[in-house]
Amino acid sequence: MYVIGITGGIASGKSTVARQLRSLGMIVIDADEIARQVVQPGQPAWQDIVEHFGTDFLNQDQGIDRAKLGLYVFSHPEELKILNAITHPRVMDQFRNRLREIRASQPKSIVGLEVPLLYETNMDKICDQVWVVWVDYETQLKRLMARDGINREDADKRIAAQMSLDEKARRADVVIDNRFTLEYTQQQVARYFKEIEQAVE
Repeated sequence: MYVIGITGGIASGKSTVARQLRSLGMIVIDADEIARQVVQPGQPAWQDIVEHFGTDFLNQDQGIDRAKLGLYVFSHPEELKILNAITHPRVMDQFRNRLREIRASQPKSIVGLEVPLLYETNMDKICDQVWVVWVDYETQLKRLMARDGINREDADKRIAAQMSLDEKARRADVVIDNRFTLEYTQQQVARYFKEIEQAVE
């Protein structure tokens, strides 16, 4: 099994790259999807969040209002640390379980870990290679404001809460430049994936 970490910054285009890699045959495990699962009502992480943050951040169905909680924690860095301490260990456990299952059932597979905070949580240590989806700061800012319908100040806070994309790119084995057309991004992804396939055959 060959493990590729797929990371970048908020609104840099990780999901676009991961979608294409799935279509090329890679098994992709999505950290955001797991994070949503571990905070479902009744789960231990959900209980810890409600205990600490209160019921003001719940929807009518008792699910976490992720948008409201996100706005709050990105304006209160200490609270963001607490939220991460509640969710990250549970997400990591799920990743380890899934990797164990894949290693047992599909030992020759290429697996992608789509993780926004790959370096911040030291998950790069379990990867054979790390790909960073990179854009310049202004492009990232504009895309985030447009995607989430937030102002520049809130977008700045969210980006500042993560390691800079330039620093991630410096650490990466592969950098996907996602500033231009979708076709240009797809060409890069296809080329690098083919190289991996040939190397692990």
